[in-house]
Amino acid sequence: MKKIFIIVAIFATAFVQQIFAQDNKQQTQLTELLHSYYDIKNALVAGNAATASLKADDFIKHLNAIDAKSISQENAAALLKDASHISSSKEIKHQREHFAKFSENMFTVAKAVKLTSEPIYQAYCPMKKASWLSSEKAIKNPYYGSSMLTCGSVKETLK
Repeated sequence: MKKIFIIVAIFATAFVQQIFAQDNKQQTQLTELLHSYYDIKNALVAGNAATASLKADDFIKHLNAIDAKSISQENAAALLKDASHISSSKEIKHQREHFAKFSENMFTVAKAVKLTSEPIYQAYCPMKKASWLSSEKAIKNPYYGSSMLTCGSVKETLK
């Protein structure tokens, strides 16, 4: 009887460790996806279309690497479409136009799935009538860059 108990305990431990390893991998992938989004946002804040395009490519790679169970197919398809538009454009104005919908879709994902243990701030620009996500409370507007860097306010915080 003791041997059976020990064998069951060993299998249970191995199974639980595998589940935790999968959960950690998924969480890491989701956090990397969020950081890729932040990289695009930061490139738009800086007014750098080439970097925004490259960072959108990185976002697409991270999105394609995520376990299909982590994000709904509908949300993943919307993010892929938005990131592809940003990636394929070399014009900052066009990238910023697509970033508005991209941010909406990313916020939908952030509300549905815990992307990080850190707070996520949703900021809003009243001039553009669009939101974006940030890792910090300080406003750095990706829609107008240096011309209106601090235009906006934090509207919601996800913890």
